[in-house]
Amino acid sequence: MRPDGVSNANDLSQPPKSSVASPSQKVALSRTLNGQSTYSNSNGEMKMDGLQKLPANASSYFGHDREEVTRILIQSLYELGYGGSAALLSKESGYQLESPAVAIFRRAVLEGRWSEAEHILVQSFQPYGGAHGEDETTSRERLALVENADRNEMLFYLRQQKFLELLDARDLGAALMVLRHELTPLHYDIERLHCLSSLLMCPSEHLHDQAGWDGPISSSRERLLSELSKSISPSVMIPDNRLATLLDHVKQNQINQCLYHNTALSPSLYSDHMCDRNDFPLGTKLELTQHSDEVWHCQFSHDGTKLVTAGRDNSVIIYDTSTFDVIHKLQEHEAGVAHAVWSPDDSKLITCSQDRTARVWSTETGRCLLTINHHRQPVTAAVWAPNGESFVTASLDLTSQLCHWSVRGQPIHMWPTGFRVQDCAITPDGRRLIAVDVERKLRVFNFITHEEEYILPLKSKATSIVVSKDSRHMLVNLTECQIQLIDIETREIVRRFQGQKQSMFIIRSAFGGAAENFVVSGSEDSRIYVWHKENGTLVETLEGHVSGCVNAISWNPADPGMFASAGDDCLVKIWGRASDAHLNSTPSKRRTVPGNNYARTSALRSTSSF
Repeated sequence: MRPDGVSNANDLSQPPKSSVASPSQKVALSRTLNGQSTYSNSNGEMKMDGLQKLPANASSYFGHDREEVTRILIQSLYELGYGGSAALLSKESGYQLESPAVAIFRRAVLEGRWSEAEHILVQSFQPYGGAHGEDETTSRERLALVENADRNEMLFYLRQQKFLELLDARDLGAALMVLRHELTPLHYDIERLHCLSSLLMCPSEHLHDQAGWDGPISSSRERLLSELSKSISPSVMIPDNRLATLLDHVKQNQINQCLYHNTALSPSLYSDHMCDRNDFPLGTKLELTQHSDEVWHCQFSHDGTKLVTAGRDNSVIIYDTSTFDVIHKLQEHEAGVAHAVWSPDDSKLITCSQDRTARVWSTETGRCLLTINHHRQPVTAAVWAPNGESFVTASLDLTSQLCHWSVRGQPIHMWPTGFRVQDCAITPDGRRLIAVDVERKLRVFNFITHEEEYILPLKSKATSIVVSKDSRHMLVNLTECQIQLIDIETREIVRRFQGQKQSMFIIRSAFGGAAENFVVSGSEDSRIYVWHKENGTLVETLEGHVSGCVNAISWNPADPGMFASAGDDCLVKIWGRASDAHLNSTPSKRRTVPGNNYARTSALRSTSSF
């Protein structure tokens, strides 16, 4: 169905193209369809039961349409359970919540009076007027529809509900008649029609699951009415929960305008919202100095209780984030470790190395559970399936660049050869696998069927990819000093983030904040850049590390006031709120490695083919 429209198609200001309403018909329609009271005295003031009121159009409400505001308030009072107050407001204002036709249509749908509902619906699509005009009674039986409302679509949904309820009652004969003589002649959504046909053989205990019902018939009818309302003009049938939707928009707009909004708490409606900059993680809380060479990766566990770091010194270190004491130091890799990723339950860890292996570790014991040595080139990344029962490894190996493994190490699927992969991600909903190759392309696969969905060309080489929690967007680091937020479904670039320096090294950006409100990235100029995700504003530029590149950022999912950064200067920095009293004022001794920049250039050229 179409989204809600504000079109006036079929209402008093824009009757259907097939006919034109007369002036008298327009007056009748305006009084019934828009819910306006028809009671007035000689002075034009609204009167009802002896009460004197202002005319509905006497003034606006601070620039807003008085009628719209009042009718939304009436709806909201009903939804809040204040029926008496809603009725009193309707009486006092002279505005009806819905037109008579809508009220009758609503009752007919919710009570399952399908013939009556269809009559109103069909009548609403008929041309106005006729040989003898159209009386007020007929006008009151019309629904004002949005532009291009589809008659067969609306009838299909009504009759589909009727069919499903007959199946639920096990009246298979009547259901079959509806399918043959009411649904099929509409010639609408043939694929769905075939699905409905298959339900005739479905056992009653599985009917709701197969039909997509998740509650009783009453709930299903309410959902049907909500779906049908998308084709009915909101001027006569206000969309459900309209005030709540408007308040959500207000809150979200305030969040989008607040550069430092970093809390899961909803803003209050009592006052304008603005977060304090001092509550944002802008100061160094701690410096971890366990690595003896460049630190290439860092990532917090899903529960935020642990942090893993990995780097050029071949080691992988797991910290307890309550104290940042070392829990395990994993040192079985024989070359630099470029990537580490936690399993969904944080019980396991996959590490990827230039020694051409990927290893699966127990995070409780620190023991290596599995070694994948199938690849003949460095393993660049890995990602867990959402169920934690399998994972994918990415490699620069042209013959095994993307492999799907069971948690026990058996191969499940090997994608077609011919390209090399720098990074990969699986959407949290488990639907898609996205791979970044070294030839300026994003390759998107159906993770369930393993089939390729599309290839998206890029203007420059990509070094990393991360997917948002809602599976809608991917964040891609490009070597042209740009990070792109891309809609996975439409393939459109939603936003570009610029300012950081990146030309040849692998940098992993991330979503950050309590509700992924931010985009954060390291940079080749030793700084950290933080942008507001929704408006693209550069919020902060932090002096991150002593020298070299800041390679990776990870925001603590359990503590929005903490993130970690990993750099070429061998340091892992823990960042906290500027208001925290315990921010580190005497940093630990910093370690540097002579010839760091040259060493990094050589190492990453062999890893990324840059």
